[in-house]
Amino acid sequence: MAADVARYGPDIPTEAEFKLCGNLEGKRVLELGTAAQAAVAFAKQGAHVVAVDTSSERLAGLRQRADAEEVKVELHESDLADIAFVRADGIDLAFSSYAFDEVDDLNRVFRQVHRVLRQDCPLVFSVSHPSYAMIDDSAEDPLLVRRSYFERSTDGEKPHRTISELFTGLTRSNFRVDTILEPGPASSGPRSPEWRETFKYVPRTLIIRARKEGI
Repeated sequence: MAADVARYGPDIPTEAEFKLCGNLEGKRVLELGTAAQAAVAFAKQGAHVVAVDTSSERLAGLRQRADAEEVKVELHESDLADIAFVRADGIDLAFSSYAFDEVDDLNRVFRQVHRVLRQDCPLVFSVSHPSYAMIDDSAEDPLLVRRSYFERSTDGEKPHRTISELFTGLTRSNFRVDTILEPGPASSGPRSPEWRETFKYVPRTLIIRARKEGI
């Protein structure tokens, strides 16, 4: 996997095409969740990157990738909502790829990210598209609807949030949503190990960019 580009999810275009993050030379970037390897890509673009993850194992993997690419990344093992070590109004971009799927209280994360971002700077993140939870891509008939879009998560499941719930959570945390993307699969190139034919019919990834407003 190339280390010079941020990725939003399996088998869709990357930041090289979407261009949601802007020029990061000399900027301070916060990555929440490190599995996407975006921290290394951002550091190679000249950013000072602060990477936060709940897993020491994932952070160790990120450190190895950063060392291999000869870039520096500031690492913190922490809950994604416990970022008191990041000073207020000091971050130019907050980024997360698929990590928010695992967060129970996402609105708390939104409020903390709002605190650390500079005015009008963006939070850019991707999550599993909520419509994809309606199907079972490993079943014999994978496009059969198996659960309601509006069904709440049960014990032991990942939190299930509709697009409107994400939008409402952001606006209540004083963000202005300016981009929502539901990308289809990339038209060419090798497929990832996560590839399923269902990606052609049901969006797998939801991408949102929201900018800090208010105080």
